Amino acid sequence: MQKLSVVLATYNEEENIASCLTSIKDLADEIIVVDGSSKDNTVEIAKKYNAKIAVVENKPNFHINKQKAIEIATKEWVLQLDADERVSEELAHEIKSKIKNSSNVKENGYWIPRKNWFLTRFLMKGGQYPDYTLRLYARGKGRLPQKDVHEQAVVEGNIGYMISPLLHYPYQNFSSYIKKWNRYNEFFAGQIGERLKNKNLIWQLIYAVGYLIIKPGHWFLTSYVRHKGFMDYLDGFVFSLFSALRFPISYLKYLKIL
Repeated sequence: MQKLSVVLATYNEEENIASCLTSIKDLADEIIVVDGSSKDNTVEIAKKYNAKIAVVENKPNFHINKQKAIEIATKEWVLQLDADERVSEELAHEIKSKIKNSSNVKENGYWIPRKNWFLTRFLMKGGQYPDYTLRLYARGKGRLPQKDVHEQAVVEGNIGYMISPLLHYPYQNFSSYIKKWNRYNEFFAGQIGERLKNKNLIWQLIYAVGYLIIKPGHWFLTSYVRHKGFMDYLDGFVFSLFSALRFPISYLKYLKIL
């Protein structure tokens, strides 16, 4: 039986961390938590699950600390989670069956479908399911580029697919959604600034039209109409709307208008 390290990067996750670690306590042979100097009880709660903990500086791109956790892991396989995620019983059984015998494992990593909870339901339309994420990989075969907040891991060799879902509860309520949405927009505004550094006026105008008009319109029509976000009712409309609004808001933040 090959063993599994579950790794997390955390910052002020006391309301989520216990549920996350409870979902994997019978699955993980080792739990690694790299904490970005939380101001709450995240670390104390993680210690109750016998997690190995490293306290470091909190980074704007939290994938930097996720990669640190991956590098600390010592078992044959690594499952990278966020504190607001839960491993379903079905997924836990599937992971065990995939990695239990090294001679039968032909893949170095696995895409896992993810269900995302938003307001009152898991979003099943609007391009939100299956939200495949590459989180399980053989140690030494997977890494994070650490360039973008929505990037996927890079895995060497063959990659397979899981069937059972990872459950994602990113927002406790609409207020927490707006807070996280705003934080991402600040990060995107910084990316826009990097891309437009030393660009001429024509490029500046192209970006302005793209972020203020073309991108938000295209995103909303794609997610709400083409991918049938309307079938998730009000939740689907709100998600599609604010997903589209991140483009103009990020651009206005880059201009320091907001």
